[in-house]
Amino acid sequence: MLDNKWENASRPTDESGKQYHIQCGVGDVARYCLLPGDPKRVGKIAEMWDSANLVADYREHVTYTGKIGDMDISACSTGAGGGSTASAIEDLAEIGCDTLIRVGTCGTIQNNIKPGDLIISSGAVRMEGTSDGYVLNSYPATANYEVTMALIEAAEILGYTYHVGIGYTASSFFCGQGRPGYKGYSQSFMKSIIPDMQAAGVLNIEMEAATVLTISSLYKLRAGAIFTVVANRVDNSFKYDKSSTDQNIEVANLAMQILHKWDKLKEESGKKFFYPSLLK
Repeated sequence: MLDNKWENASRPTDESGKQYHIQCGVGDVARYCLLPGDPKRVGKIAEMWDSANLVADYREHVTYTGKIGDMDISACSTGAGGGSTASAIEDLAEIGCDTLIRVGTCGTIQNNIKPGDLIISSGAVRMEGTSDGYVLNSYPATANYEVTMALIEAAEILGYTYHVGIGYTASSFFCGQGRPGYKGYSQSFMKSIIPDMQAAGVLNIEMEAATVLTISSLYKLRAGAIFTVVANRVDNSFKYDKSSTDQNIEVANLAMQILHKWDKLKEESGKKFFYPSLLK
């Protein structure tokens, strides 16, 4: 519960240094952090770790920190959409997180991708609006190459069907994704969203990736995104299956372990960037 101990309107923290939105301070979270949207998914993520502790539960932000082997890891829910996602990233970066993986669900707009498949985002079309408050829209929303490679390797190890490519981050679930609104409300531009993005080779539509990727690039953080497909907008199919929606969590957890291993190799070799020859 917030009280009058909160100060500094430009960057609110309490007297112990806890951040305003996620209610966490330095030492509460690891440098490696998974970002689901749904607060209830944080506990599911933490169940797959060797140990886990609830750190904070405030508004849409539930945070756990724990261990997988010798790696410290955290998960913090962002809520739905760009605004709350940006607030979580700001707070997490302030207290030491530098490697972020967005873990969520999406709809695909390509015929060859089915519900249950995974999509690893190499970048995103910035139509969510939030990232425009940080930089001109011509600035690209790109995933960090190390995080993308780690997600690919993890998906290969686990044997899950996955696709890699550009996604579309929308401003809303209905009209912003080309769906009609209440009582069929629509504007002409909404009808062109899906065909235009299909022609551009975009794989999926969701609501957070561009915010995560853009802000992380600006702040020199590493970020990536992985989604479970629950809908195909081409054939209008929808399937939310618990076992398949857990697959992206498994991949993200393993990807963080891979990044942890690569980070140790970089440190031992005195290299700033990972490249495959470091594994020899």
